[in-house]
Amino acid sequence: MKKSKRKIRVAVQVFFFILIAFISVNHNLAESGGGIELLSNASLHAICPFGGVVTIYQLLTLGTFVQKLHSSSVILMGIVFLLALLLGPVFCGWICPFGTFQEWIGKIGKKIFKKRYNNMIPKKLDSKLRYFRIVFLAWVVFMTARSGTLVFSNIDPYYALFNFWTSEVAITGMVALFIIMGASLFVERPWCKYACPYGAVLGFFNKFNLFKIKRIESTCISCDLCTHNCPMNIDVANTSEIKDLQCIRCFECTSENNCPVPETVVIETQILSTKK
Repeated sequence: MKKSKRKIRVAVQVFFFILIAFISVNHNLAESGGGIELLSNASLHAICPFGGVVTIYQLLTLGTFVQKLHSSSVILMGIVFLLALLLGPVFCGWICPFGTFQEWIGKIGKKIFKKRYNNMIPKKLDSKLRYFRIVFLAWVVFMTARSGTLVFSNIDPYYALFNFWTSEVAITGMVALFIIMGASLFVERPWCKYACPYGAVLGFFNKFNLFKIKRIESTCISCDLCTHNCPMNIDVANTSEIKDLQCIRCFECTSENNCPVPETVVIETQILSTKK
């Protein structure tokens, strides 16, 4: 059962990775007269929900969108926010193709470094580095609102990954991509932990989403497997309810995936919790 649950997540990740790759390739082919015409207008900027976040200020003040963005980004932002209100940032753990890409590289790192993988950065330094993505988010939103241009695209490793074979990617974007690829060999999801501005936004939904991840202390055997298997290094074994801003809702810590005791680390609705 545990393997089947994990396979579902992997299947979802692969599906969205292939989908985004196809859309990117098709859009670039369409610009040169090829590709599927029906989907020719779709681009990475158009299907990026973070675009909805950075264009909010201009949309509210001027009624227009930031350059390269349009209504689709705002609509997708709304869908992802609604999903986050229900389940938390599952977009990060299940859908985001760049998160998936980091996980795939991380598998190589695990084979090389084994138990040392994802445990190389001192905890004090790690905890400080995690604040950077909030600072980065503030900078991206401010600069985009001030300039009216999509400043983030020049340093976006996600955009560079799916457009590296074109002339549209800035050298800074490629440098960022290579840095993240290298870091992924040592740290699991380094971009998600330390820099992703959209992850910073969605992380706040861990405080008030409908479905919670809870650890039942009465049945916990303190094996620490939930903490050990958390890609974001959250100390699940010493937490009664996971509200950490870093949680990506991959559900690797749950009894359905890694906890050896049934109904110990569980997904529980806030409604049921209130009734209890």
